[in-house]
Amino acid sequence: MKQQFHYDTVTEAIEKLHKQGYVLDFRLQTGKLVAGDKAYHAEEFEIADLYRYEGASDPADEATVYALVSPAGLKGLLVSGYGISSDSASEETLKQLHYKYQQQQF
Repeated sequence: MKQQFHYDTVTEAIEKLHKQGYVLDFRLQTGKLVAGDKAYHAEEFEIADLYRYEGASDPADEATVYALVSPAGLKGLLVSGYGISSDSASEETLKQLHYKYQQQQF
């Protein structure tokens, strides 16, 4: 699946993806995606699309916006920073999601 759109900023990506039905705002928590007071198993979701942003001069400005979907039709976004802001459990969960995403590309 190739990216259908390119958004100039993280904010623009989030706004446009919300309009496309990606209404849940996820955060990672040890193998789970949490939105509000509900937790979902991360392996239930697949990356439908992703947008990577790199800061021109500040590594703290680097982020990836993930558009995630489940077979049940749940759609949401996960915004993840790089480097210091990530922990090992979150990194492993993202690796698993990326692996599934890359397998779909072939």
